[in-house]
Amino acid sequence: MATTLNRSFSELKRMLIAIALLLSFSLQSQSLTPVTDSKPVDFKISLAQWSLHRAFNTGSLNPTDFPEIATSYGIYSIELVNSFYKTKANDMAYWKTFKQKCEDANVNVGLIMCDGLGHLGDADAQKRQKTVENHFAWVDIAKYLGAHSIRVNAAGKGNSDEVALYVIDGLTKLGKYGASKGINIIVENHGGYSSNGAWLANVMENVNMENVGTLPDFGNFCMTRATNRNCLDEYDRYKGMTELMPFAKGVSAKSHDFDATGKETKSDFFKMMAIVKASGYKGYIGIEYEGRELSEDEGIKATKALLENVLAKL
Repeated sequence: MATTLNRSFSELKRMLIAIALLLSFSLQSQSLTPVTDSKPVDFKISLAQWSLHRAFNTGSLNPTDFPEIATSYGIYSIELVNSFYKTKANDMAYWKTFKQKCEDANVNVGLIMCDGLGHLGDADAQKRQKTVENHFAWVDIAKYLGAHSIRVNAAGKGNSDEVALYVIDGLTKLGKYGASKGINIIVENHGGYSSNGAWLANVMENVNMENVGTLPDFGNFCMTRATNRNCLDEYDRYKGMTELMPFAKGVSAKSHDFDATGKETKSDFFKMMAIVKASGYKGYIGIEYEGRELSEDEGIKATKALLENVLAKL
């Protein structure tokens, strides 16, 4: 009797398993669309080359290797700095090799930060035009590399109204060349009048070109510095970000130092990213570490961890 009951129980168990499998197969066959996480990704992280400027300047890292270096951090979009390629502005053989390195590493170039090319707000019309033309090669390189923008500076001498007029002229001329190549011309708040959010927003409104915009930087709101580099006059960074984000075609997450919990000590990254999100911007957020408490390597990792934490909570 016991043997018969055990055999009957085993057969019932097998039958129940078979029924469960049949139901499972039936449900799968009726599901026309697999269940996946279809939530769109509004923000991705890129790496600004300036985060490693000391290593590149000392020669401990080679700028040519930047695509591969970025991947070591799990980052696949980079922002170049033209000062690391001063002799390469017209060397297309070099850029062919660099482009291949990007393709091999599965890395894209988002933008090129351009410095040392003159003042787009120069009071002298001929010098201003020369500055505009000095940027042409970098527009061409950006186009070749598949970048969307070059970052420029809005600098000049004179009072705020005068410099604004000169910058508007310079940006308009450069913007026309950029448009002919499908490249954006974007201005960072980068000291002087440009770190005044209202001033730069007014410049953008007056240029009024689709391919001319801003690269709002979390930390570059110092308008006047002392000779020891201490800031004497700083614009409210949250107000400035709010004013610049409507024109943004990129965002720079500037970081310096971190507290024991991993938060940046000068900028509230959550507050900053809330402003970015509220503006409707979607795209890359560039890590730009400039601190000295941590090594450049550690600073990049700390900034990335903070950004990832903030983005997960937005």
